[in-house]
Amino acid sequence: MSAPTARSGSRRRTLTALAGAAVFPLLLTACGYGSEASDEAKAPKAEGEKVGGLDEVKVGFFANVTHATPLVGFGGEGLIQKELGGTQAKPYLFNAGPSAIEALNSGSIDMTWIGPSPAINGYTKAAGKNLRVVAGATSGGASLVVDPEKIKSEADLKGKRIATPQPGNTQDVALLNYLNEKGHKVDPETGKGDVSVIRQDNKEIPTTFQQGDLDGAWVPEPTASNVVDKGGKVLIDERDLWDDGKFVTTHLIVSQKFLKEHPEVVEAVVRGSVKTNAWINDNPGKAREQVNAGLEKHGGKKLPKSVIDPAFRNIEVTDDPLASTLDEQARNAVNSGLLDKAEIKGIYDLSILNKVLKAEGRPAVEDAGLGAK
Repeated sequence: MSAPTARSGSRRRTLTALAGAAVFPLLLTACGYGSEASDEAKAPKAEGEKVGGLDEVKVGFFANVTHATPLVGFGGEGLIQKELGGTQAKPYLFNAGPSAIEALNSGSIDMTWIGPSPAINGYTKAAGKNLRVVAGATSGGASLVVDPEKIKSEADLKGKRIATPQPGNTQDVALLNYLNEKGHKVDPETGKGDVSVIRQDNKEIPTTFQQGDLDGAWVPEPTASNVVDKGGKVLIDERDLWDDGKFVTTHLIVSQKFLKEHPEVVEAVVRGSVKTNAWINDNPGKAREQVNAGLEKHGGKKLPKSVIDPAFRNIEVTDDPLASTLDEQARNAVNSGLLDKAEIKGIYDLSILNKVLKAEGRPAVEDAGLGAK
């Protein structure tokens, strides 16, 4: 996709207060970073010369369709590990972003694919000293899916039980901010209020919905399509809240310490990511199969065609981190009172990505004025 200017393609429709990147600091403190981190995933095989002489790099990602880049890049085609050669990539799985941020802050991982909300909150809380966004991954792939017998419009949300994956994750904050914009009062810490916000693991939500204990869920793919497969109906597709249908869902962040000490390793991962994204876009059918194989490997269950097909269609794989949308999400978060501040100046370092893109004969992407100096 072509690179947007700092402000192009970043205007909301009428629901401008839906800040997918807004995060309540108290939510993340309450949930406890790292509480949802899974065991180390099975590592891909390292072969050849070590990049910069480094033995290993610890990377995080989620077993979500919105994390197609690492699922294919470390499985399937294995293009990310190929770029790392003999430097072993050690993958770690997370359920949602807040836990991944703690792992990054503690040094348990060096980099991770993650959503915008935890990245903004983590960067703000660390006074801009912990991470950099170095590449994009996906846009889209998040929806509010509801029981059509109980909820036919926004007016029916009051008194209902709506799930999100984790307190303070991107979809949790998107729901809370949407409800706030619509005048529904909800305590962001407890989830209690005019609408009950239920925090539950992605893999549990479809079953809980089918059992009738949830009236809906604001979730990423493939959970959204899984809930639809269980009888749900999409009430809000987040793509419809943006004029061009594009907004950052997943991007790659790196600890500043690791970026400074091992830029050549970061470049190898970014180069592998760019090659992986190109392969995914050139081979959508095979890519969908490899994503599903990755979900089976890391999540324990392969998705049926009725779930994986729409889930994969609902995302756009992109190298562009869509910086202008992150900027607008953060500002909307402050304007709606969800954050006291959102200090994201310097959150991007796209120099490595643009170096890789230039070598591929492709145009540079923009950082919306939020790049590191």
